[in-house]
Order: sequence, then C-alpha cells, then structure tokens
Amino acid sequence: MTKNTKVNAAILIIGNEILSGRTQDTNTSTIANWLNSLGVKVNEVRVIPDDEQKIIDTLNILRKENNYVFTTGGIGPTHDDITAASVSKAFGLKYEVHKEAFKILEAYYKPGEFNEGRQKMVWMPQNAKLILNQTSGAPGFNVENVFCLPGVPSILKSMLGGLKNRIVGGEPILSHTISLRTVESEIANSLSKVQNQNKDVEIGSYPFFHAGKLGVSIVIRSENQSKIDECNSQILKFVNEKKIEVVKR
Repeated sequence: MTKNTKVNAAILIIGNEILSGRTQDTNTSTIANWLNSLGVKVNEVRVIPDDEQKIIDTLNILRKENNYVFTTGGIGPTHDDITAASVSKAFGLKYEVHKEAFKILEAYYKPGEFNEGRQKMVWMPQNAKLILNQTSGAPGFNVENVFCLPGVPSILKSMLGGLKNRIVGGEPILSHTISLRTVESEIANSLSKVQNQNKDVEIGSYPFFHAGKLGVSIVIRSENQSKIDECNSQILKFVNEKKIEVVKR
C-alpha cells in the first residue's frame, strides 16, 4: 500500500458483558486513536454476543470490507471465551495448540499453575501469528488481516505497540478541536456551509457540559493540516461574526 491509499479498519467488540451494560467499552477509543495515528480510519464498530455463528458471520463480512479487523474479548480461559475457535471456523482453519504460545505460558506460570483452564488460551487457528503480551503472558493472535486482542483494556493497550510494524497505513489522520459556548442549533447552518465548501474534510459537532454550562465542540479531521487550518479560519470567521465565546478546555 502506498502512503496515499485510503486504509480502513473495523473493530469487533465481542462479549455479553458489554451488551448487558455490566462492562463499559473503552477499547474502541483506544484502538481507534492508535489506528488514526498510523493513518488507518475506523469505518465501523460492531458489538456482538459470545455466539459462535454470530462471530463467524460478522467476521467474514468485516474482513472482506476492510483492510484490517480488530476483535476484542473472548480469548481467555473461561468457558464462554470462544473467539479463537470461531475465528478458526471463519477462515476454515484447524483449531489447535499453538506450540510457541504453549512454551510462553508454560514458562510464565509457576510449576503446577498452568492448568487445563489456562491451557485453553494456547488453542488458536492453525499457523496464527502471535501478538505478544508483556502484561499477563497470554498472547493474542492474528490471521491474515484479522487481529484478535483480549478484552481487558490495560492489557489490550499494552499489546498495541508490538503490532505497529504489522499495520501499513496511509497518512496519519490529524484533528483540531474548537470548543464554543453555544448550542448546536445556533451554528448548524453556518457549519453546514463550511462542510459543503470542504467536502474532503470531516467536520463534527459534539455538545458538552462543562463547569455547569452547555457548549459545543467542533472537531475538524483530515490528513492535510492546511485543509484543517482553512476550515478553522472559516469557522472562526462566523464564530466572531455571531459573537460566540471560544472556550479553552
């Protein structure tokens, strides 16, 4: 891939605990921010239950539509961790003990601690490449353009650095935020005009509540800093004309 190629990814969050609301998903923002810095745009995020057929079907759609797919959750030692087996079936690969992963975990645990439950974490699709885990030992894995990571946010975050050389991105996606003391309805028409004049720049508006007052953050995103600067100037022009306060956050 050349640096000018648009490179995209999907994130697949797997876990009943996310859908039930018992666990809050923070992995999406962690992965998306990391991918943006590598010039990979996240096109889609899906959250699905620990259901084998659902994982297989969703994965087969996403891996065909995106350059990369990142899954989180479902590769641990418990009975409902079925991601590795499901990925094997999605690719039509044998599900087997990964010899290198076995050696890593055998060395990681004290004698007698590497029990049957923990040995479940070394079962992976045939010839999967390991994603090393310095935090808790148990590796993730990748098959073709699919990267499978654990659901625990701190562990996932620590593992991303080791993947940098496996991801070929485009230009890093830059962003600039303007925070205003206003409401969306007051700036909607003016913002639409700026967006229409700059169709290759992504402009979003997001309400916030800060220090007891309402406001709106406008986020400008592009691979080109000069385009961000141009949009910033156009937005600040109408902000000044409307005498809207710019908030330092």
